[in-house]
Amino acid sequence: MNLWNPAGASLLVRIPLSWIFGVLAALRRALYRRGSLRVERLDVPVIVVGNITVGGSGKTPLTIWLVDRLGEWGWQPGIASRGYGGQSRQPALVEPTSDPARMGDEPVMLARRTGRPVVVAKRRVEAAKALQQSGCTIIVADDGLQHYALGRDLEIAMVDGTRRFGNGRLLPAGPLREPIARLENVDIVVTKGHPHPGEFGMELTASCWRNVTAPDLSRPSEFFRDRSAHAVAGIAYPPSFFEALRRLGIRVIEHPYPDHHVFARNELAFDDDLPVLMTEKDAVKCQRLGLQNAWYLEVEACFDTAFVAALRERLERMRKTSGGA
Repeated sequence: MNLWNPAGASLLVRIPLSWIFGVLAALRRALYRRGSLRVERLDVPVIVVGNITVGGSGKTPLTIWLVDRLGEWGWQPGIASRGYGGQSRQPALVEPTSDPARMGDEPVMLARRTGRPVVVAKRRVEAAKALQQSGCTIIVADDGLQHYALGRDLEIAMVDGTRRFGNGRLLPAGPLREPIARLENVDIVVTKGHPHPGEFGMELTASCWRNVTAPDLSRPSEFFRDRSAHAVAGIAYPPSFFEALRRLGIRVIEHPYPDHHVFARNELAFDDDLPVLMTEKDAVKCQRLGLQNAWYLEVEACFDTAFVAALRERLERMRKTSGGA
């Protein structure tokens, strides 16, 4: 089902439902704003990274970059997540070796890439509290823009620069979780790709290829240039990955799957000796499948100096308010 640009009779059916969704979303936010629903604030600063649309927009690379920078700038960061697709209900610490089926693929990926504490719980508030109790001096709430029960000191909203907001309608008639006007109330808007005025741009650069079964085995990003390869993607928008591979000069054989798809080994056993290429998030789920010629692309988020300066200025204010990191 295409929620970004639905058409035909299905759209006409969904439009009235989107009106209801919009009213309920607005009512919920108003209840939190007025204090009718409880907002829990922590003793340490909380940064929320999220978006107003369904599907991927680059939140995970931004979160990794942000947590790395916070550590460099003297904070002790931790990541709070709901653990999409995971089975953990109570706060649970995610290890780099944790089972993605239990903890969720993105939290395991974040734990591996950052080396920082990652806690998942059905309620992000509980995950954040656990991180605070463990000694973290700042919390990054992954995909928590609509989780208003958790008080926040800084909101960063991600936008997909290619798809933007689709048809501009709320769920289920479009991809929006909240109206576009919600972006007027966030602190920073980051756009993957080409930013509009008032937004900061984020570019993703290919760092290297890593073997899915043995991640310590790496190859340069241009290793598969001018070669054919199977590309599998169980992410929100597989075409973005396939296009990234084409920009690396790879002849792509596309195999798209639904977001958070749980792969079976036979799905990745093709009748040839071509390499199988995938995203890092998918590789987390496939590491235990014993694949020999499968590789994932490690990417890094890149920002200009204006974004870094704006972020550091806000962080310094937060540091003074919290009494220092």
